[in-house]
Amino acid sequence: MAELRAHHVGITVSDLENAVEFYQETLDLTLLDRFTVSGENFSTAVGVDGATGQFAHLEADGVRVELIEYEPEGASRGEASINRPGTAHLGLTVEDIDSFYESLPNSVESVSRPQTTDTGSRILFVRDPEGNLIELLEK
Repeated sequence: MAELRAHHVGITVSDLENAVEFYQETLDLTLLDRFTVSGENFSTAVGVDGATGQFAHLEADGVRVELIEYEPEGASRGEASINRPGTAHLGLTVEDIDSFYESLPNSVESVSRPQTTDTGSRILFVRDPEGNLIELLEK
């Protein structure tokens, strides 16, 4: 069997500009690249007739985060809930979770204030502008 290696974490969004701004300004990720992919082979590969994807790749401490805006856009899946099968989230670490929380713009929705779990981990879940969950863990 072939050896697999991680390449990226992909998140589909409806407004790429807004999402890139959030991931850069709020989460301080570095924009690596922006590009568009379309054509028959792409449409076939993603299983969407006439698909075009606008992509942005960002760097998160060795993890590539891929934001994708598709045309045509698919049906909304509703608000992500961490306990719904199929729900994904992006996990990032911060040095001081309380300072990070206090520095969040008022427009950023958090699920709660930072919490300490029974294992001693300090965590915080926030939502990006699309409602996708992002978990922050204190190092």
